[in-house]
Amino acid sequence: MNLADNLLKTAAAHPDQVAVKLDDVALNYAVLDKATAHVAGLLREKGVQPGDRVGVMLPNVPYFPFVYYGILRAGGVVVPMNVLLKGREVAYYLSDSGAKVVFAWHDFGEAAEAGAKESGAECVLVEPGKIEEVVFGAPEVTEVVDREPDDLAVILYTSGTTGTPKGAELTHQNMQRNAEVSADLIQYEAGAVVLGGLPLFHSFGQTCSLNTAVLRGACLTLLPRFDPAKALEIIARDEVNIFLGVPTMYGALLHAPEAEGADTSSLKVCVSGGSAMPVEVMRAFEEKFGAVILEGYGLSETSPVASFNHADKERKPGSIGTPIEGVEMKVVDDDGKDVPQGEVGEIVIKGHNVMKGYWNKAEATADAIKDGWFHTGDMAKVDEDGYFFIVDRKKDMIIRGGYNVYPREIEEVLYEHPAVREVAVIGVKDEEWGEEVGAVVALKEGATATPEELKAHAKEQVAAYKYPRHVWIVDELPKGPTGKILKREIDVPATK
Repeated sequence: MNLADNLLKTAAAHPDQVAVKLDDVALNYAVLDKATAHVAGLLREKGVQPGDRVGVMLPNVPYFPFVYYGILRAGGVVVPMNVLLKGREVAYYLSDSGAKVVFAWHDFGEAAEAGAKESGAECVLVEPGKIEEVVFGAPEVTEVVDREPDDLAVILYTSGTTGTPKGAELTHQNMQRNAEVSADLIQYEAGAVVLGGLPLFHSFGQTCSLNTAVLRGACLTLLPRFDPAKALEIIARDEVNIFLGVPTMYGALLHAPEAEGADTSSLKVCVSGGSAMPVEVMRAFEEKFGAVILEGYGLSETSPVASFNHADKERKPGSIGTPIEGVEMKVVDDDGKDVPQGEVGEIVIKGHNVMKGYWNKAEATADAIKDGWFHTGDMAKVDEDGYFFIVDRKKDMIIRGGYNVYPREIEEVLYEHPAVREVAVIGVKDEEWGEEVGAVVALKEGATATPEELKAHAKEQVAAYKYPRHVWIVDELPKGPTGKILKREIDVPATK
């Protein structure tokens, strides 16, 4: 099997259907298929053999699918990389994966070339108007290299909250099954229009936007950098049916001045993932735009989708739903024993979506996968119907005077305050209590609230040991490439 087979099948069935679009540029499946055949030929000329790794450092532009499926077609392994990586980081990704070649966007060429030089990889700059000559000047490889289901398709590097990033080894079977199940859950069909606002170098965008669209013959209309006004413009212009985003994107759309009077009537399904969706944001978004949000859950190590709120079943706001077909999930204590229903434990996952392991990291793999179960580090509880509710990341939990405080619960309460746009609750070192609860808050445009007001609001809603003793108001919270709030990058002001 080969994940690239999906492209050939779709190109044969729907050659004239638009595959990928960026504003006025629209390319059909026949063109996408042909371009990937030339990319495979170019890689073959450069000595890339089946199983060799190839870096992809491209934003959301039509060249991304060309290169991605071209690498797979040649039997290579894709190593997707954030375009904002610096030279030193590029060198790490390329050296660690042993990549022979990296395709990099010309605007970020300096960092890419420096990293490639240090690692010994060849850098191919992707510059519109020039790369076409290079690619189409190479021979066409019309066949697809056969791979085993367990062979690697992608090495996705995790963000490396502790130490250096680790490469999650995702096989052709991992990616194929996740795309198939996701396509059914999100109700993809030929001709559907999907807004590609999630970075394609990230697992969520790659599986749920790109691979599912190609599998079913949908059109992916790209947004290289998420901007709520532009996203609303594209939804109206291209009659977008499916929108995939992280919670901060939904918040941004909700609070955008352009949201008033925006035409979102074509939207059928909205999907949220990447981090927990605040219930208040979900409720307000659905009310304003008249579209249902289905929340899912997963990690780079699980291809990524592991659970989902199924459209044909009861949807419980605040829940990440139930495990997808062919996947098992449960919550366990520190000894790996099941916890009673309703109690908090760590989510562990087993099934076709779990990675093969971490690239060249046997010890980290053994720590993460025990008896076939992948340990996520996410804390959750399960209700009587088998629905999972994320409580928090294990490492984000605050222990105040021996009591566990889960930031997510306090964040939900603060989101209910009318002035709050975004919030992150974090642990602050404290001599008396060990850790104290702190909240970093960004307000809605034109809204006002004092730290004291926000403390009082939370104090009314939660137990005395839980409410934030420290509240800071900031203009913006630090975010990662998908728009996910990065707690580890919050600069905590002095508390005394």
